[in-house]
Amino acid sequence: MGSFSIWHWMIVLLVVLLLFGSGKVSNLMGDFAKGIKSFKKNMAEDDDEPMTPADLERPTTTIAAPPAAPTTTTSTRETVSQG
Repeated sequence: MGSFSIWHWMIVLLVVLLLFGSGKVSNLMGDFAKGIKSFKKNMAEDDDEPMTPADLERPTTTIAAPPAAPTTTTSTRETVSQG
């Protein structure tokens, strides 16, 4: 019950091919391969360029904290008059 046999994987593959068709699956795998190649190319590029003075002069931005919500300790009671 813990592992799948080859027949389970064949049935899953058949269902995927029936739902998506072989064209969509091959296009998806091609796009996936292009993404991996692009990732490897970008990782191989030399990004160790020294910082220029213009990079050092960029202002840093800070995010202001939201204002604190006022807390009320008084309770209001509505009086209902019967008349």
